[in-house]
Amino acid sequence: MKIALMDSGIGLLAAAAAVRRLRPDADLVLSNDPDGMPWGPRTPADLTGRALDVARAAATHRPEALIVACNTASVHSLPTLRAELEPGIPVIGTVPAIKPAAAAGGRVAIWATPATTGSPYQRGLIREFASGVHVTEVPCPGLADAVEAADDDAVTAAVAAAAALTPADVTDVVLGCTHYELVESAIRAALAARTQGAELVFHGSAEPVAVQALRRIGARPEPTLPVTGGLTVLRSGRVGTLPAAALGYAEGRLLVGHGAPVG
Repeated sequence: MKIALMDSGIGLLAAAAAVRRLRPDADLVLSNDPDGMPWGPRTPADLTGRALDVARAAATHRPEALIVACNTASVHSLPTLRAELEPGIPVIGTVPAIKPAAAAGGRVAIWATPATTGSPYQRGLIREFASGVHVTEVPCPGLADAVEAADDDAVTAAVAAAAALTPADVTDVVLGCTHYELVESAIRAALAARTQGAELVFHGSAEPVAVQALRRIGARPEPTLPVTGGLTVLRSGRVGTLPAAALGYAEGRLLVGHGAPVG
């Protein structure tokens, strides 16, 4: 079994680690784009071109499925990627977990990049899945870049700024950028202080997309299997190594423990 994941940078680590935990026997191909990152500020057409190149690089390794482990690329590029690769390679996009967050009928905060916050795409998801639910969109400028660089001080500052914009009575938090799942503990700590320790429910996308990828290829989670899966890293189409920043996160260390090259 071989599953590929793509993103501009290390935001794909959370989903890759989820696949590794669910199927320790799966070979993983991590395809990112250090030459073209960040993707967020690019025009949709430019971003789609970069995403296609990254997806094509992954496709040369003949994966059984491709996870687009990036909310921004999923928003702008998913139809193009599917037109190019399916039905040969199922393409699984990453959607902010607004539907499950709203299901309980609480007060929802959606943490997302400034480009995604207030976008027609996100507003459409809110209308479709959170009608009648109190939703606050929280822009998080600089947080994805800080996570990408594994800059603890910058992460702390960006998380604090976003926490200050989050209502104190929130019950559910959607992590609407794959990078944010890598620093969920820091976000939890900042919001615990703001909400006076209230029990919050966090909603990420890593495990759901991993489960969906397995379902699309007719497989099921088998986390007790022996760890036999390999790992290939592609950096703007070139075989390479995980960036050293990946070791700043538990997900990166998990992959390294299974033989991932690091540079």
